[in-house]
Amino acid sequence: MLLITLVDRVGSGLWASVSVLYFTYVSGLSIAQVGTLVAAAGAIGIAGAPMGGRLADRFPLTRVLVALQLIRALASLVLLTTDHYAVLLGCTAVGGFGDRASSVITKLYATRVAGPDRVRYQAINRTAANAGWALGGLAAAAALTLGTTAAYQWLLVGDALTFVATAILTLRCAEPPSPSRTVTTSSDATPTTRPANPWRDRTYLAYVATETVLFLDDAVFKVGLPLWIAHTSSAPTGLAPLLMVLNNVMVVALQVPLARFGATTKAARTLLLPLSAVFALGGVTMALSATGTAASATLFLTASAAAFTLAEMLHATVSWELSVALASDTAQGAYLGVHGLAQAVQRSIGPLTVTAAIAAGPLGWTGFGIGIAVTCMIQHRLVRDRLTRKSLSVAPVTVSEH
Repeated sequence: MLLITLVDRVGSGLWASVSVLYFTYVSGLSIAQVGTLVAAAGAIGIAGAPMGGRLADRFPLTRVLVALQLIRALASLVLLTTDHYAVLLGCTAVGGFGDRASSVITKLYATRVAGPDRVRYQAINRTAANAGWALGGLAAAAALTLGTTAAYQWLLVGDALTFVATAILTLRCAEPPSPSRTVTTSSDATPTTRPANPWRDRTYLAYVATETVLFLDDAVFKVGLPLWIAHTSSAPTGLAPLLMVLNNVMVVALQVPLARFGATTKAARTLLLPLSAVFALGGVTMALSATGTAASATLFLTASAAAFTLAEMLHATVSWELSVALASDTAQGAYLGVHGLAQAVQRSIGPLTVTAAIAAGPLGWTGFGIGIAVTCMIQHRLVRDRLTRKSLSVAPVTVSEH
């Protein structure tokens, strides 16, 4: 599955780096049309996380993942055949839907295969994903030096081929045992208990709401830092891509070692406290970058990027463990699908949040960091009673499929 993640993210790196440019220069869309297309497709794609989780509770994970990868490949290839706006919107939405759904299913696969080692497995998986993104981005950058329509089209073909490759690789993976799907051979077997419904689980929904805030570090790197450097800071504009490289290098080098600090449910919850301090530090150093010389601005921005990257890695560790620990054992897919909404929704509200922080100036960034820090402490308190009750309960009996 790690190789599958690497190949999948190489394709995502190829397309994510050029999608806006493709729609602009190849499809001939205006800036407003491109913005509307990306926003609408992202909103539609939000449904991928919960629907993917539901499917994973009812059907074999590997079969669902193969189907999703082939659908993503088809959506990418159809983009090559038309400039019709409605079709472009539909294909982009399908691609976003497949991306969110496959992400949830990959996480669920890790949960079932790795068991108590799921945090370390997810850390290695995330390292592979970041490496794939980097490789795809470098390949896209090299192809874009040509600046031709054919170069854009071949990048899109490469994206589609990576999805086909992941589908083929997935067929070779063993199906993990599932506690939510059972097979009964006895004719007089009693009916199974109805699976828990995450949409009626107020504690889990509140947890997901706090997760949406904690995922805002993603918007900092994609929107916040570049805009802040370009319009407010005295630091050189060329610093923005270098800070993105710093983010990627730190994740690849440190995600796996840091995972050991959240290897258990209790440790993961405890990690929320230092995480709150790191988020606050990121906001304060971002605010300080608006003062002083270009050298001091560069120093503070680098410190802020490092702090938000550390927060990103620590939160990833906490999130992997708590999202599973808080979920019902009989409906893991459905619960993780709802959890996937946090990241999907953040992609919509994140850019608005960081631009609001930029508009408010240094105080805005200070408030941004402290606001996320407070949310960490709220989450720390929110999950306490639920985790205590679950640890005292009798472990559920899992019926394996045959």
